[in-house]
Amino acid sequence: MTQAFPLIFILLWSSAFISGKVIVQDSTPFAALAFRFAIVSVGFFLFSLIKKEKIFGKVSNIFESLSTGILFHGIYLGGCWYAFYIGMPAAIVALIVTLQPILTNILSGPLFGEKITWKQWLGIVFGFTGSLLVLGIDFQNELPRNGVIISIVALSAITIGTLWQKKLSGKLSLAVNNGYQAIGGCLFNILLMFLFETPYINFTLNFILGMSHQILLVSFGAFTILMYLIKSGSVSKTTTLFFLVPPTSAVMAYFFINENLTIIDILGLIIATFGVYIATRK
Repeated sequence: MTQAFPLIFILLWSSAFISGKVIVQDSTPFAALAFRFAIVSVGFFLFSLIKKEKIFGKVSNIFESLSTGILFHGIYLGGCWYAFYIGMPAAIVALIVTLQPILTNILSGPLFGEKITWKQWLGIVFGFTGSLLVLGIDFQNELPRNGVIISIVALSAITIGTLWQKKLSGKLSLAVNNGYQAIGGCLFNILLMFLFETPYINFTLNFILGMSHQILLVSFGAFTILMYLIKSGSVSKTTTLFFLVPPTSAVMAYFFINENLTIIDILGLIIATFGVYIATRK
């Protein structure tokens, strides 16, 4: 079963961009994220209680998980959604964030002693090339400066969060760790909500369906798998999977929200898949 986790993760994580696009049509971004992670935190702690896991550990461990949650769910997700909100093209944001596996590979060597082979670097080149083809970047239009800065901050947050999580793995159970991360993300998004937006949520059918997908399949599903993969394997190989997210999202958008799917998109998916295969095979 665990051998299928990378594929399941890619499908679930990629689908988040589809439901996220639906959600922000009926809410402000930080309000939606705060609402999402409030529910997610309750869910993880209820699961921990049912499993009779220890919820209250060392204060330092709890603080570390809260900090990771702020990086993943607050600065990374909040940054991406706010960049969209102020007019940053989604493709540009996705391109900037897609640099994360490259940064992680560069840093995982000196931090964790992971040896990055030439095959992994070759896979990274193919993966990034495939993602770039799918995103179809057009730099002719002037980009909002704040959007670029926020996107770079989001990139830094998910890179640091991934490396930080690898360092912390094992100090708390997976569900308890995810619960505290959700609390950190919720509180940080509440802060951003009051600082940067006039919050509102319209509980339309589309919002409820989109949010249910984000909570059940993305937070409880994809994010839990990501934490497991980081804990149990190579952080550099795990993050290489992110190169498959843009092309997989493009295919999903074609089937579920009627967005265009071109030959270039399909070619990008094939190239990115080949790159991830090279980078992650033993």
